[in-house]
Amino acid sequence: MLSYIARRLLLMIPTLFGIMLISFTIVQFAPGGPVERVLAQLQGADAGATARITGAGGDFAGQAMQPGLGGGEATTSRYRGAQGLDPQFIKQLEAQFGFDRPAHERFVKMLGDYLRFDFGRSYFRDVSVLQLIKEKLPVSITLGLWMTLISYAISIPLGIRKAVRDGSTFDVWTSGVVIVGYAIPGFLFAILLIVLFAGGSFWQIFPLRGLTSENWHELTLGGKILDYLWHITLPITAMALGAFATTTLLTKNSFLDEIRKHYVVTARMKGLAERQVLYGHVFRNAMLIVVAGFPGAFISAFFAGSLLIETIFSLDGLGLLSFEAIVNRDYPVVFANLYIFSLLGLVVGLISDLTYTWIDPRIDFETRET
Repeated sequence: MLSYIARRLLLMIPTLFGIMLISFTIVQFAPGGPVERVLAQLQGADAGATARITGAGGDFAGQAMQPGLGGGEATTSRYRGAQGLDPQFIKQLEAQFGFDRPAHERFVKMLGDYLRFDFGRSYFRDVSVLQLIKEKLPVSITLGLWMTLISYAISIPLGIRKAVRDGSTFDVWTSGVVIVGYAIPGFLFAILLIVLFAGGSFWQIFPLRGLTSENWHELTLGGKILDYLWHITLPITAMALGAFATTTLLTKNSFLDEIRKHYVVTARMKGLAERQVLYGHVFRNAMLIVVAGFPGAFISAFFAGSLLIETIFSLDGLGLLSFEAIVNRDYPVVFANLYIFSLLGLVVGLISDLTYTWIDPRIDFETRET
């Protein structure tokens, strides 16, 4: 097993390198960029997700208006919006963002920094990238953790019940409910919840924004817990609506496969109660694929699919941060998120394999070709 883990860890290096190289190459050919972003902001033509001039871009806001830098000798530039600006000003912008060096040098430097988990500073926010990610983590942890726990808490019992009563009226109507819930987009359901319960048109029961109230620090421990749960009820409900469909059907089919095997028939012939058969014999084998997939499900819920929910409920998490970074061409934030998410995905894949062997020691990855 140790050699298998070592091989998987070594394979992460070229995989990460390939992901970063392809992404970096695509960005080089993508239209726009931080330099053009600053020029658009200076000219008042910016209409991005977070139109602002702070940090690196703001250092040049005043300089563009100084004599000799703005409205000076016309120059031909590869940047849109640079006409009429002094070439020296454009070079200063390029140097500030690191574009005064060839692309391959920037890529090698970026990889070297990322190996030390040095992600630099945001182009358009006067703060380090790691600090930005730390600020957004509570929202993403809340959404990912609660959605995964609720999803598994509903899916596993429901899937077992559907397998036991396969083909019954209960199985049919619950399948219909699961499929309808899976088909409804989460953001549409979120809007419906707001209209019904957040003062949209009917009841004002739940708050519309944030994870906590403004006076949260003044509340008692019990008050803080209730306030937190009060705030996350609607967004978690919206996200969890269709999240349990896949796990429910997976649990059901896994149990059906095990129930039909000979060892289950033998256990029943020995006179064991149905509950003993299900939870003493079937459960461990049937739940192998479901439980082993928990790490991956958590990471998926942690980082994906929450952008619209975060936007609708005014929750400033990693999903919204990544989206704004892409729109604003804030490359340090974009590549840092990509690197961290990719690394976590690879590690979680390894953890999932190890979980398989922990649940069922008969599984041996040591002899499997990788």
